[in-house]
Amino acid sequence: MTLTVWAYSESGQVASEVAAAAQSLAGTGKGDAVEVMVGAMSDAGPRLPNALVLRGMSASENTPESTAEAICRATSKGMPSVILVGSTRNGREVAARVAARLGTGCISDASKLTLEGESLIGERSAFAGKVTAKVVAPIPCVATVKVGTYPAAGKTTANSVSEMDVGGFSPKVKVLKTIRKDARSVNLNSAKIIVSAGRGVKKKEDLAIVESLAKSLGGAVGCSRPLSSDLGWLPEEHHIGLTGVTVKPELYLAVGISGQLQHIAGMKDSKVVAAINTDKDAPIFQAADYGIVGDLYQVIPAIEEIVRRRS
Repeated sequence: MTLTVWAYSESGQVASEVAAAAQSLAGTGKGDAVEVMVGAMSDAGPRLPNALVLRGMSASENTPESTAEAICRATSKGMPSVILVGSTRNGREVAARVAARLGTGCISDASKLTLEGESLIGERSAFAGKVTAKVVAPIPCVATVKVGTYPAAGKTTANSVSEMDVGGFSPKVKVLKTIRKDARSVNLNSAKIIVSAGRGVKKKEDLAIVESLAKSLGGAVGCSRPLSSDLGWLPEEHHIGLTGVTVKPELYLAVGISGQLQHIAGMKDSKVVAAINTDKDAPIFQAADYGIVGDLYQVIPAIEEIVRRRS
């Protein structure tokens, strides 16, 4: 069996990660990795030597329904062994639709993908990151790649670029208007240092000292779920955890975060973890390499002063 792996994501950064996953998988099976682009060639250029650009009415609407339809129609010219999709909000719906239409299995949120005979093995976190589950799907199949688990593939020169007209399509759902939410520009997946705030921060205005420390360290600001989902102090893009972003920076500094399992699942692969908390029994210390038992309102200014002196 000749292995062919398609890679797709509507997000440029995530597409680079999915391309890397496809390249790794195809290399293992001595096959070909193909980047699928819906509507037009990506502005970032191809990330794999082989690219497939899908055009037509069903590819002009940037919705999960139309994207899935375009990909399904493209398989009529030759069914790939594996279709990888970035595990974004849209991507998860695209993957589910494609798998249902093609009648294949779908592995979701895989952090590692390998081949075993004629099956795809996907590893994913389960029970809030306490265990790693292995999910098996017979080839052909679909899988979503968890964001932040594969290194981004760099831009390359495509040796082969194919275009396919997937024809007309009447979607059941029509997007009337798109309103972009007000979000601060942050890319936690690429941040080498993250200072993350939790419920230990007493009020929204106090986030300024966390942001100041992050700036002094040359890092980014993250948070636990309550600060973004419950209180709305920070946009969802800053939420780190099982239902948020998964990160693995060089340094992760947890400030006033208790360390519930759903949060630990999103940062447990960080190279160095440090924590500040007034509760010496807080679960975060079990996941930390270094810990300070103290009031963040006293500890943060002290750390920032030391950083300022050394710089």
